[in-house]
Amino acid sequence: MHYVHAAITESMRQYPPVPANSLHVLADDVLPDGTAVQAGWFVGYNLYAMGRMESVWGEDAREYRPERWLNPADGTFRPESPFRFVAFHAGPRLCLGKEMAYIQMKSIVAGVLEELDVAVDGAYRPRQVPSLTLRMAGGLPVTVKPRRD
Repeated sequence: MHYVHAAITESMRQYPPVPANSLHVLADDVLPDGTAVQAGWFVGYNLYAMGRMESVWGEDAREYRPERWLNPADGTFRPESPFRFVAFHAGPRLCLGKEMAYIQMKSIVAGVLEELDVAVDGAYRPRQVPSLTLRMAGGLPVTVKPRRD
């Protein structure tokens, strides 16, 4: 299940369920990059863009590569800092349901792939619909067939 965990994480890196967020500044502060923020301001950040930043993920940031999450020595899942991979936020606001969400996602993936072959047309380019949660206009057309193993 390490590869499935890595594949799900890589999907959320590129297509975070909540693509943007903002926080309310309670007290004057300075961000790690030296940017000063004042009490009462709102600070917004774009998780969708962060998942594609070469300065964060390297030159292959736009490539879907689940292997980036695996330990090359033994193939086990290697988590990143929640301040780098922010799909579940970080610090005191880290999503309490993170582990339950992973359990549910992995269970669904395993259950579907055990019974079905699912194919996506590689030429299809879905259009993202910006909203509170990231979704595709018209969904994602797939071909589903029973497995014959």
